[in-house]
Order: sequence, then structure tokens, then C-alpha cells
Amino acid sequence: MGWKAAEKLIRHWKILRGDNVMIIRGKDKGETGIIKRVVRSQNRVIVERKNLVKKHIKQGPGHEGGIFTVEAPLHASNVQVLDPVTGTPCKVGVKYLEDGTKVRVSRGIGASGSIIPRPEILKIRTTPRPTVAGPKDTPMDLVLQKTYDPKTGVGMPDL
Repeated sequence: MGWKAAEKLIRHWKILRGDNVMIIRGKDKGETGIIKRVVRSQNRVIVERKNLVKKHIKQGPGHEGGIFTVEAPLHASNVQVLDPVTGTPCKVGVKYLEDGTKVRVSRGIGASGSIIPRPEILKIRTTPRPTVAGPKDTPMDLVLQKTYDPKTGVGMPDL
């Protein structure tokens, strides 16, 4: 990717995996679906069962060839998140609640201004966290050991 293309990458993504979106341009215009995958390096998203294309795949070792129907990526500007109250496409804004939590809200003409919840699929980890300490993990007794006392200055390295 050249520097010109890198300049055009979306820095602050407002569309997340699992969002309910409407396609606003292209052959599937007006249809709604759920974001399956976000390709941030290309500013594109893949919507479940939308923008289907035929793909010719050559036979190789371990897989069969043929003509398959796959979902092609759409540019992120061609989809809009659906307002959870009105069900119409809307822009996404960011707002901070009184307790300081950051939430997404619906913006634009005809938008309700309601909070757009984070998709539940984002809370599920694809790889589970390790429960057993590995060979490169620091033992807990060394982690909890106090090596510096700010009042006396003991433990400060001599520079």
C-alpha cells in the first residue's frame, strides 16, 4: 500500500463486527444485514449473505475446485448502521454518559439519538485466555514482592 492509500484509511471506526447495517449503495441497496468481518486495511466490511459473487477456485491438494458463491467486501462508506429505535439508517456519534462511559449514539436526520449497543459477539473471545501459567510467565510471588518504598527511597537504582 502506498502512502496515498494509507492517508485515506479510516482512523476512527464507528462500524463494528456484529452491527446491524443497511447497504445504501450497490446492487444490494436497501437490504439489511449483520457485519461479519471488518477489513480495516482496505476500509471494507463483509455483510452476511449480501454482495454475493461467483468465485472460480482451482483444485489443489486438500481442497476441491469449482465455482463457489462467496460474500465480497463492500466499502465502509456504502453501509450505515441502523437506528435501534426507528430502524432507519443513521450516522454514528460518540457520547460520554454521566458515569464517564463512552457510548455510541445515533445521529442525523430522522435519528432518535438513542444509544447503539455494542454487539454481543465482540464480548466472545476467539482464543480463550490461558488459565495455567506458562514457562515465560512471571511467578505471582515475584509480582507481589515490594521492591521500592517511596517514603524511604529504598530500592531506587543508583544512577
